[in-house]
Amino acid sequence: MKILLRFVALVAFIIPQTQAAEQVYGPASPIAPELAERGSLSVGVRTLELVNPDQLDTSTFNSRVDRPLTLEVWYPAHKNTDGELAHYDNETRTGLAFSIQGNAYRDAKPAPSGDFPLVVISHGYTGYRHIMFYLGEHLASHGYVVAAIDHTGSTNVDVDFENNPGGGFVDTLMNRSRDQQFVLDSFAEEDFVLSDITNTDNAGVIGYSMGGYGALNTVGGCYDFTPEILGQIGFPEAKAKQLAPIFNFCNAGRENPDPRWGAMVSLGPWGQEQGIHSEKSLAAIEVPSLLLAGEQDDIVGFDPGVKSIYEAMTQKDRFMLVYENARHNIAPHPPTKVFYQNEFDLGGHIEPAWSVEQLNDINEHFILAFMDCYLKSKTTACDFLPTTERALQTKQADGSFTPAWPGFKDRWGAAMRFYRGDR
Repeated sequence: MKILLRFVALVAFIIPQTQAAEQVYGPASPIAPELAERGSLSVGVRTLELVNPDQLDTSTFNSRVDRPLTLEVWYPAHKNTDGELAHYDNETRTGLAFSIQGNAYRDAKPAPSGDFPLVVISHGYTGYRHIMFYLGEHLASHGYVVAAIDHTGSTNVDVDFENNPGGGFVDTLMNRSRDQQFVLDSFAEEDFVLSDITNTDNAGVIGYSMGGYGALNTVGGCYDFTPEILGQIGFPEAKAKQLAPIFNFCNAGRENPDPRWGAMVSLGPWGQEQGIHSEKSLAAIEVPSLLLAGEQDDIVGFDPGVKSIYEAMTQKDRFMLVYENARHNIAPHPPTKVFYQNEFDLGGHIEPAWSVEQLNDINEHFILAFMDCYLKSKTTACDFLPTTERALQTKQADGSFTPAWPGFKDRWGAAMRFYRGDR
């Protein structure tokens, strides 16, 4: 496999250098669940560029092209790390530049040793690799190497919503899972960046929205597109007939699921409201899986939608966390000031009934518990996955409250439900 790799300089390539970075995410709040606390490890971050050679050209479907991918990689750093904290520079969907102050050290020296599981993070349509930077930094501080992908053709920078609002969607359908698999394959290459401390034999994948659509396929959930389904989402009849068989692949294009995937997290995955997975396909997934969903998700649907995916799965190690009264924006970082300039940008980053910071804290808690349970075999982490369905505590006759979920402070776990396949 030929891989083109280089470090991207720290100079801003999207954001003017005069723009100040905003601090949008600090320490966990006093009421956050236990595992939202930052870990004990220093965190470094590097920007990498890869090229996946000889991929199908989704603009023509009759030629092959090299596919570039930009990654942001967070990793445990040397304990004496200091220096400059990273800025994460991006654009909103309407092209407004913004910069976020991170809590990781840019290009820091890696930890001298370790066996840290690789976790791949995949954004939605559209988005950018930093959209869950808080989770990347958090997992790295607890002993993971985390690689977040800019999915070429499907980022905020790539898609012109004013003149071509559906641009990149075909590329998204074709390449989400393939990009995820390619990142795992790349990190498994001998002498790849951070290979000395990265464990790729038991890796995790986390996908949001279309990233979740990809993650389900990556771990074994085949697509079952029909021309009718593609017609429902806007493809002309002739195009739908052409593309349905091309889109119907499994395992990120491999014959079998890659056994190195040890855990999958999918936040608001797209597709099942349209029925793109057969029940047989979802029942074939064996990888431990955690779904997170907004009960009122009006983008990908809940029932039918994310709940339908969970109910079709059959593996014992499957879980679903439901945020009551939440819509689709359960994953992104808090918006910076520029997002408040228009509803379209802000509408992709906030929830009507939840604070973004609270969602981020809960995501960190549960995703860390899940990854530690299944990638590191920590039984104490498994204990943080609730055995009771509802988080809401009720006051009893003697004035005491019913028990809180593990890791949650009294009275501060509410408006959530948790489902487990082993119950």
